[in-house]
Amino acid sequence: MKFVQTAILFATLPATLAFAPGAFGTERLTTALNAEGQPLRIGTRGSPLALAQAYETRKRLQENFPELREEGMIEICVMKTQGDMILDKSLMELGGKGLFTKELDTALLGDEVDICVHSMKDVPTWLPDGTVLPCNLPRETTNDAFISGDENIKCIADLPDNAVIGTASLRRQSQLLAQNPTFKCVNFRGNVQTRLRKLDDGVVDATLLAIAGLKRMSMDGCATAVLDWDEMLPAVAQGAIGIQCRSDDERSLKYIDALNHPETKTCVDCERAFLEALDGNCKTPIAGQARIIDGELVFRGMIAMPDGTSQYKTEKTGKPEDAVKIGREAGEELKAEAGEKFFQMMVEMSPQQVLGQITK
Repeated sequence: MKFVQTAILFATLPATLAFAPGAFGTERLTTALNAEGQPLRIGTRGSPLALAQAYETRKRLQENFPELREEGMIEICVMKTQGDMILDKSLMELGGKGLFTKELDTALLGDEVDICVHSMKDVPTWLPDGTVLPCNLPRETTNDAFISGDENIKCIADLPDNAVIGTASLRRQSQLLAQNPTFKCVNFRGNVQTRLRKLDDGVVDATLLAIAGLKRMSMDGCATAVLDWDEMLPAVAQGAIGIQCRSDDERSLKYIDALNHPETKTCVDCERAFLEALDGNCKTPIAGQARIIDGELVFRGMIAMPDGTSQYKTEKTGKPEDAVKIGREAGEELKAEAGEKFFQMMVEMSPQQVLGQITK
């Protein structure tokens, strides 16, 4: 199966956009600026997936606010983050938290952009003073996708012993090794297109990606299978887009408040409360998902050892208005069950002990 051609087709930018240098290492994709109005500046990373999310935000803003439909009234400012630039090390070795948001935070606080569009799973549980994140767009499917380089391998169970699987996620690594401890999980960095190209080249036998990202780029046909939660519990806030602005920016708040999807926001707030209660570091495999079923919030959470030898799981239900409380109590429960020794081991383990593999 060949994935690269699809990836290249998506990466082509709209012909109406032009590149121009900006501050804080940004590049601005702009249309001709309407001198009569102040443009709304959207900060985003430059990967094809990040741009797809920025364009989706722009589309929804223009649907809701006629004044933003005028040419030049929305400006997309593209910037590179530390996580984008350093690809030969694992996220854990780089420090984990905020690797894909710090530069966007700086641009926001420096009034270089008005709003920032994030993949919520990349956003730390704390936000810089002077900023808020009051908006989540409607959530895409949260599951992980299994992608095989061999058309005869249809699911994880079909992989042979000692199969090489590319993933930068300790959460995925842990759950894979719990299913088959002979698997070799290698650190797999780069955007979606880069990872699929490596799979195409035979660098690994298979990889896992969020189906949400593939859908947003119309690349979900690349998925061999979509994994249910029992096989691979997704990351906290996976599949959700968040929009951040300055806390005192009434204009931006007006715009993004209108885009918020309350059900998504409720579920994401629950999951992030779970993560915050665990205070998980970048060495700790953590998964957590909430959904609302027949008016009831259902949450599932997990923490595990990176090698899959130990897993602690919980499931909670309750009223959606108690979402943060449900998530926090679930995190506190698993933290107590795993014990201080578990988390101390996570802190003391070296990157080599946690990953056990090399970057591909």
